[in-house]
Amino acid sequence: MRKLLRLVCVAALFACPILGQQQPVAFTNARLIPITGPEIERGTIVVQGGKITAIGPSASVRPPAGARIVDMAGKVIMPGLVDTHSHIGGTAGADASGPIQPEVRLLDSLNVRSASLQRAQAGGITSVNVMPGSGHLNSGQTLYLKLRDNAVKIDDVLILDKNGKYMGGMKFANGTNSIRAGGGSFPGTRAKSASLVRTQLIKAQEYREKIRKANGDASKLPPRDLAMEALVEVLEGTRMVHFHTHRHDDILTALRLQKEFGFRIVLQHVSEAWKVAEEIAAAKAPASIIFIDSPGGKLETMDIKFENGIALEKAGALTGFHTDDSITDSRWFLRSAGLAVRAGMSRDKALYAVTMANAIMMDLQDRVGSLEVGKDADMVVLSGDPLSVYTNVLETWVEGNKVFDRSDPKDYLVAVGGFGAGNDEGTDHIHCFDGDIGGEN
Repeated sequence: MRKLLRLVCVAALFACPILGQQQPVAFTNARLIPITGPEIERGTIVVQGGKITAIGPSASVRPPAGARIVDMAGKVIMPGLVDTHSHIGGTAGADASGPIQPEVRLLDSLNVRSASLQRAQAGGITSVNVMPGSGHLNSGQTLYLKLRDNAVKIDDVLILDKNGKYMGGMKFANGTNSIRAGGGSFPGTRAKSASLVRTQLIKAQEYREKIRKANGDASKLPPRDLAMEALVEVLEGTRMVHFHTHRHDDILTALRLQKEFGFRIVLQHVSEAWKVAEEIAAAKAPASIIFIDSPGGKLETMDIKFENGIALEKAGALTGFHTDDSITDSRWFLRSAGLAVRAGMSRDKALYAVTMANAIMMDLQDRVGSLEVGKDADMVVLSGDPLSVYTNVLETWVEGNKVFDRSDPKDYLVAVGGFGAGNDEGTDHIHCFDGDIGGEN
């Protein structure tokens, strides 16, 4: 990620600490886009300890004593972007041994030092749902990450719930990818795909019932089954299902399974959402859509439309956008909102879709997605209106710490590309491992 502060790691410390933001910082005179309230043409936002402590018109918000004042005149500040579906970190999930592998954890394969995390920061993304692939009916457990700076291990970017457990969902898929060529244990048809998923969820129901009947008696508990444990979390609603689906019939199959087993669902991609928008809304299923998806890449996306956003908005469905990085490069995530507005979606709902709607889909609405007092100080500083193709991400802040700065030559390289921009671990990192000082890459 962005270059570390030039901290000297003495042998006695044995580590490079990730420092929190302690001094109050007041961003003044900016055009603020809170998302959950009206825009403030000339506003001030104060952050301290990683949280937003004040926000409002500059005339009424007084920076606290000792605050560092940052004049943002002529700039726009909005919440950090939230991406519900990405593959940054060089991630891989399940393998070819079977079509349903809910026990697989992305936690065990994500490379936190991948340059793709820097690209996401350069695009203003601060929170992200990183997913395994869609070549399986169930390819495993996803991870919700906060793109903090100075991360050297996966623990540094995990989002923890109130019980201290790392947060994530479960990746389901149907359609072309998970059908593959058929044969062996993989399905060859859409009907077989649904039957395999249904069979596994019934097994999970039975596993859960055995645990209930044991009533804490270890001698009566079934043998531990990691796959069933993960699917029980799905059935209990503690793990959100992120369901890759494109065609209208596949979308309805996903909704049919959701209704039958009662799990919580976010529909991902939904290329043909415009054909079944009313059904999606009636099922109260959130939909996270993608715009820059190549119809030439697979036949099931041939009917994708930029009007998906407005179709879902009119139907009343909670709508978000995602990158599916690298299908859409994380640096261009804001363009999804612009394209949606061009196709008829309202400005407010389009901006809501890259922030608050996605936060809701990841159960993070109390922490991120809007500029409100008490929420994490995750922000994007823009050179102009977020929907303008001429606007650049100037700075990205996570929990009150700047993690991307376009004026920094190395961050600029990440933003625009060029030789060295894709180097993992960046171009100017100092790491400490077991007391040893690492050199620059």
